[in-house]
Amino acid sequence: MNIHATPQLTPAETALVEAFGERLGTLPGDGAVMSRRDHAIEMVKAGLPTRRVESWHYTDLRRLLGKVPAFPATSAVKALDPILEDSHLITLIDGVWSGKPPSSEGITFTPLAQKLIDGQFASSLETYGFDDAIGAINTAFVANGIALDIAEGAQLEQVVELQNLQAGGQSHVRLAVNVGAKAQATIIERQSGEGAGFATCVSQLHVGDGADVTWLIIQEQPETAQNLAQFKAQIGKDAKLTLFFMNSGGKLVRQEVHVNVAGEGSDFQMRGINLLAGDNHTDVTMVLDHAVPHTDSTEIVRNVVTGRAHGVFQGRINVHQIAQKTDARMACNTLLLSDDAEFSTKPELEIFADDVACGHGATVTEIQNDYLFYLMSRGITEKTARGLLVKAFVAEVIEELEDERLVEALEARLDDWFATHG
Repeated sequence: MNIHATPQLTPAETALVEAFGERLGTLPGDGAVMSRRDHAIEMVKAGLPTRRVESWHYTDLRRLLGKVPAFPATSAVKALDPILEDSHLITLIDGVWSGKPPSSEGITFTPLAQKLIDGQFASSLETYGFDDAIGAINTAFVANGIALDIAEGAQLEQVVELQNLQAGGQSHVRLAVNVGAKAQATIIERQSGEGAGFATCVSQLHVGDGADVTWLIIQEQPETAQNLAQFKAQIGKDAKLTLFFMNSGGKLVRQEVHVNVAGEGSDFQMRGINLLAGDNHTDVTMVLDHAVPHTDSTEIVRNVVTGRAHGVFQGRINVHQIAQKTDARMACNTLLLSDDAEFSTKPELEIFADDVACGHGATVTEIQNDYLFYLMSRGITEKTARGLLVKAFVAEVIEELEDERLVEALEARLDDWFATHG
């Protein structure tokens, strides 16, 4: 007789399961949606991923996910000033959309709760595998968010900023964006808040044929917050997606990127910066599928790690057998500023096509004494010299953005971080 022991739930897993039972009657959705919620909570009951799960090898979520706070009854958090003053601003506070939608030709904003209630969003709630802990938690609890449709051919001159803010409690949000064919848009996803909150956010983007989209993820959570996020995108024929992310806060952060380069002639560009300090643990995990011929991609990630922080970058590029003439490049470069800082990196290429140009690389280094000496010999103090070298290391990535206003805004955030942690 075989006896199968049921794993004992951790305090975080127990809190999630109990919260689901308490909130089940208030969660929006038709039968199909609720079926997916039930499946998702069963995944949580089976246990959050540990180091034994390959995709979570460097981030033992079951151990690292500490106390999960309750859902807030009310919130005093206010919307932040937009990164660019003339942006179309949408603010979600603890998952609740506050304010009126911006009025602009070519854009339609819809509360996600509406799509959950009528079942339109059910298929989008499917998890991608047994290790999709972020998708499972989010699917179980998501009650609101925003659905954004950009019309075919629309050329948005103003940036769309989607603020997802937490008040220190529990929050689960979805951002669903569909960009029509030959449209052009810049979208900022901003993750911030107050206190020791726990948040999940799943962003889903469809880029139509011939469209050009720039998407920025700015994660600036408090040092006590736990933030699990997922960005999923599908790129159409002759379309371009530029993804930029900057992580500069949070106690436990996992940012997943899942991109399907699904249309011939499409181009995916990713640039990222991780600024890690204190005892922060930040994990960026990317899976990129080149599924058709004649596609390009380049991913560059720069990391600055100080204190006792631990960073992770896992990047896997899958080139399918049909995807001939693929050009895919990936690089991860890390600067360690303290003896206790750590960074784990695992770049991977899985290639089944034989006519491709692919490569990857990773470096880990410290500030070079020769460079430091050169600056100090010209009258620059050691602290200022170190700051100049570190900023030059990461600013190169920011300067690839075409909008000078965004470059200036992001470089100002670099300066603020260096002033605190330099």
